[in-house]
Amino acid sequence: MFNINIELVKKYDRPGPRYTSYPTAPQFHDNFTGADYISEIKRTNDAANPPDLSLYFHIPFCDTLCYFCGCNMIISRNRERIHKYIDYVKKEIDLISGFIKAGRKVSQLHWGGGTPTHLKPEEIRELSSYISEKFIFSGASENGCEIDPRELSKEHLVALRESGFNRISMGVQDFNEKVQKAVNRIQPEELTIQVVDWVRELGFDSINLDLIYGLPFQTVEEFEKTVDKIIEISPDRIALFNYAHVPWMKKHMSLINPDDIPVPEVKLEILKMSVAKLTAAGYTFIGMDHFAKPGDDLSKALKEKRLYRNFQGYSTNAGTDLYAMGITSISQIGNAYAQNMKNEKEYYEAIDAGQIPVVKGYLMNADDVLRKQVIMKVMCDFELDFTEVENKFDIRFEDYFAWGIENIKELEDDGLISIKNRKLTVNEMGRLLIRNVAMNFDGFLERKVDTAKYSRTV
Repeated sequence: MFNINIELVKKYDRPGPRYTSYPTAPQFHDNFTGADYISEIKRTNDAANPPDLSLYFHIPFCDTLCYFCGCNMIISRNRERIHKYIDYVKKEIDLISGFIKAGRKVSQLHWGGGTPTHLKPEEIRELSSYISEKFIFSGASENGCEIDPRELSKEHLVALRESGFNRISMGVQDFNEKVQKAVNRIQPEELTIQVVDWVRELGFDSINLDLIYGLPFQTVEEFEKTVDKIIEISPDRIALFNYAHVPWMKKHMSLINPDDIPVPEVKLEILKMSVAKLTAAGYTFIGMDHFAKPGDDLSKALKEKRLYRNFQGYSTNAGTDLYAMGITSISQIGNAYAQNMKNEKEYYEAIDAGQIPVVKGYLMNADDVLRKQVIMKVMCDFELDFTEVENKFDIRFEDYFAWGIENIKELEDDGLISIKNRKLTVNEMGRLLIRNVAMNFDGFLERKVDTAKYSRTV
């Protein structure tokens, strides 16, 4: 069973990137344009073997406001507004698909939000059908959708299944009613179980449930009851997120009274209990905040060193070009990141003008490409072979990463990593603090030019 050293967690609990990309989103700038994005699409098209495609669609609408939410979302029940958005996403599909070389296949699809199931079942079918008309899917594509059981009918799930979706992700956060009221998300245990039963009845391949620790009024004893119930429900994957209280970034978080949030010591005890329970129940600790059953693709990818990270977190589909559509969404094509406009008006105006709706982005240089590779290896393989990096990039590792090598000595002394024969290996405790390990290879942190406010690492 995985044992957590609370004192070490306290020591390394500090703000840091989640590394769903490198460079991270705060480094994106508005000098990057839609023309730059198109150029990179064309460059990847011209590769000898262009990579498969990963598609992401951002559906920002929600029925009610969850006070803890850190996503880019819009609270709206205006069906005309929602359907207009679908129409414009279809127009963006037309724009983007026209630049992609014919024959490139989709190996991964994800709908996120917001709440994709805030769409009506017929709207799910409409958008899915349009996507299928414009893109070719591989026979074994991984197609996932985030759902909210509170406004869900079985027909929504039927529409998703008939549209080719095979994975479902659903937020639970906490079954405790007092906690649910404090964050404005009332979701009875019975409702969650009913939706899980429907998902299984309809033959979806996998279901993920999200939990959040650090919410108002949580205690170790009460959250343990939630963890026990989740283990009984037995999802394929579990994400255990730390609540990041950042009201300066998300104004609605000010609706949560900070005095009601558990103190750091209690949060860490909740984390320790949860990890112990989940690993004792047979879940594989993937790293950072993810758990999966041993037979799940995520666990297999960890074992076979096929894990990858993108803007949806850990993934089994490495090496794809990620095309993201809808407001605020971020694409990752070749050496470029491109983020779409953040409000409907600007997004619609750009598309009406026949323009790619990119507001900012980033084109990686040689140093970024090298550091991305290193950080990805650390975050996903939990090991790093210095010689392998040297051979690929023609550098002297200890010289190039002198700043990081000096810093990680402390991590090695604390038993979070080990270095032997010029190979760094992240130990089990280190996986929990993997962001702290990766930060030592971040060029923007080294140069002290990253002034972004990040969530804490634990």
